[in-house]
Amino acid sequence: MLRFLGQRAAMGLLTIFVTTIAVTLLIHLVPGDPVEIMYAQSQGTTPEQLEAMRSSLGLDQPIPVQYVHFLGRLLQGDLGVTIRGQQPVAQLLMQRLPNTLALAALAMVIATVIGMPLGFLAAYKRGTLIDGVLMVTAIAGISIPHFWLGLLLLFWLAVDLGILPVAGSGPLNIVLPALTLGLSNAAIVARMTRSAMIDVMSQDFIRTAHAKGLPKSKVLRRHVLRAGLVPVVTVMGLQFAFMMGGAIVVENIFAWNGIGRLALEAIFQRDYPVIQGFILVFATTVVVVMLALDAVYALLDPRIRRS
Repeated sequence: MLRFLGQRAAMGLLTIFVTTIAVTLLIHLVPGDPVEIMYAQSQGTTPEQLEAMRSSLGLDQPIPVQYVHFLGRLLQGDLGVTIRGQQPVAQLLMQRLPNTLALAALAMVIATVIGMPLGFLAAYKRGTLIDGVLMVTAIAGISIPHFWLGLLLLFWLAVDLGILPVAGSGPLNIVLPALTLGLSNAAIVARMTRSAMIDVMSQDFIRTAHAKGLPKSKVLRRHVLRAGLVPVVTVMGLQFAFMMGGAIVVENIFAWNGIGRLALEAIFQRDYPVIQGFILVFATTVVVVMLALDAVYALLDPRIRRS
């Protein structure tokens, strides 16, 4: 188990390392002079100011030197400052990150609580009308874009019924964006749970358990459910990453002050230090969450614990 987790941690560190290279190169992928593009909307900017900004960002140095300097600052927790406002990027991201993590975590809970029981029910009732209705509903849920589902929930629950606030960052404001992300991903979790459970139910050890006379409920609870959760947990890790990405759209629909909304604002303002910091923090967060889910995966699968 420790070897498995060690390998996963090494892959995670490699992912973060590659991300640091991509973040360094990002600013050079923009056609033209990045500094002039950043200040395109500013009036009265002098060439001396542009040159000073170019020097402060290190863009007047070779790319390998820029990367070494960026890595050195990164190890000290320094992601630079914003173009507008001169605020520390790391501090700004850390202020918004808890909101996005809370949103993604609540959405994951909603997706799991809804998707897993429905997927298990569909597998248990395989080939019946219940199975068909649940899977058609799941396909419809997967097909609906986040922004469209978010607007539907917004008009229905906030505008028409008035039971939830429209937007903001209060305690109840997280419900609508979490429902938007959670319901979409519940459909994916349901389909994966159904497929995993059907596959486990056809295994020889399940038939052996039935042949030994074990109660059906015990077989389903102790054997089918536990073995079927292994691939589902893996998919949930990927879904968390998708939720973090989907939060960029959802946070802007509901004015939720997370890093997704901050990233979109930075894109419109051409604030490249914030964009670079967002990509790095996003990748690191996903790697950490995936490592945590790998630990759960190892606990569920006895073959990994014995390795």
